[in-house]
Amino acid sequence: MELVRESTYRYVIPPHEEMRVPAVVYTTEDLLPLLTKDEALRQLANVARLPGVVRCAVGMPDMHQGYAFPIGTVAAFDIEEGVVSPGGVGFDINCGVRVIRTSLTAPEVKRVLEEIGNILFATVPAGLGSRGLEKFSHKEARRAMKKGLGWALEKGMAVEEDLEATEEEGCLRDADPQLVSDEALDRGREEFGTLGSGNHFLEIDVVEKVFDPQKAKALGLFEGQVVIWIHTGSRGLGHQIAMDYMEKMRPRMESYGIPLFERDFVSLPVKAPQSQAYLGAMAAAANFAWVNRQLITHRVREAFSRVFRRPWDELGLFLLYDVAHNIAKYEVYEVDGAERMFLVHRKGATRAFPAGHPALRGIFREVGQPILLPGDMKRGSYVLLGTDRALKESFGSVAHGAGRQMSRHAAKKAFGFKEMQEDLAREEIRLYAVDRRRAQEEAPGAYKDVDAVVKPLVGEGLAVPVVRTRPLLVIKG
Repeated sequence: MELVRESTYRYVIPPHEEMRVPAVVYTTEDLLPLLTKDEALRQLANVARLPGVVRCAVGMPDMHQGYAFPIGTVAAFDIEEGVVSPGGVGFDINCGVRVIRTSLTAPEVKRVLEEIGNILFATVPAGLGSRGLEKFSHKEARRAMKKGLGWALEKGMAVEEDLEATEEEGCLRDADPQLVSDEALDRGREEFGTLGSGNHFLEIDVVEKVFDPQKAKALGLFEGQVVIWIHTGSRGLGHQIAMDYMEKMRPRMESYGIPLFERDFVSLPVKAPQSQAYLGAMAAAANFAWVNRQLITHRVREAFSRVFRRPWDELGLFLLYDVAHNIAKYEVYEVDGAERMFLVHRKGATRAFPAGHPALRGIFREVGQPILLPGDMKRGSYVLLGTDRALKESFGSVAHGAGRQMSRHAAKKAFGFKEMQEDLAREEIRLYAVDRRRAQEEAPGAYKDVDAVVKPLVGEGLAVPVVRTRPLLVIKG
């Protein structure tokens, strides 16, 4: 696959073999060889072949092979001529990240870290097939999927500030829970407030470096501060919705003349009835995911209040921000000199809107939208801000994390749990794991270096770094 270097960190695959637009990849010379080890570049070129794709298909520095679209991809489609692709969203709909600020410092939390860790490990169910502490009826689950964070607000498990600090205020208005199958609903309604497994995590971190003191202060961040990261999504609900609609849409592709590049590379025109139904069900799953992260936030606040014997708001446990990683949404961009509405697919990519964007509220309208970019459980994570250049070049998007450089199978063979736990302990990082073998799959060495992933985003002006955080405690499923 020919890659032409256009600038320091921007590479292009020129259109060929029926590609309608170029494919752009943001990466470094050091990361580039990893793209030849799997099918990510070929998959990205296939995205550029889809009907109605505009400007370019974008691959981020964390890009690696996925089902259909590679993970770490952004693509926008014309709503008249373009397509909807469940594989372009992913199986874990609205897998995403949120960060909770605190007014606490590392020394204050380290004194009680084990106690907090034990409480969180007991009250935030984690692991494959984990079930929530509360059970909801079908009717109540559908209400939550329709109202998103508004439902959590009604239940007293959220405050207004949580909605303001969440992408789309934690609710996609087009959600239609009636388009979600009973099988998907049954998989989801018992998983409210659960972390799941795989790369999902709950972390207590410390802000170890401040890059921009002024912007950090505006966001309520400071060096030595303790913050909490939550990474999870729509769990079995989103997975079942993806499978349901792939099966409904796949047989219709031939009648629309859309090629099937591989089994999961399913897509239909935006206006097709099956596409519209999928988008309604997808939005319901996205709302479920926001509620899921909110219920975990509620447990985190309870744990800190219990240990410090003070209300959570006095401890400053307010939401910094919450972003979706796997989603399709209607957004307005300027393409070919005219502003139009497009359907933007982000699969393993994060929205990165700049200051002044009408979708942002409060302080975010002034400084820009926080980008929450997790690394691995040893090397830490970043908080950045979106830029105008990201709007112009990458449909207001950047990478969603460090990205894998090793398969899960290879990671299990390469890294032992005991050795990994001891290595983290030497860095004063506590690790809680429900399933040791699955934790091995998430070993730090299985991921790209987060610093290397952030480098091209900052170097090409797609994001501005604010702070870097380092783990103190990690909970894995």
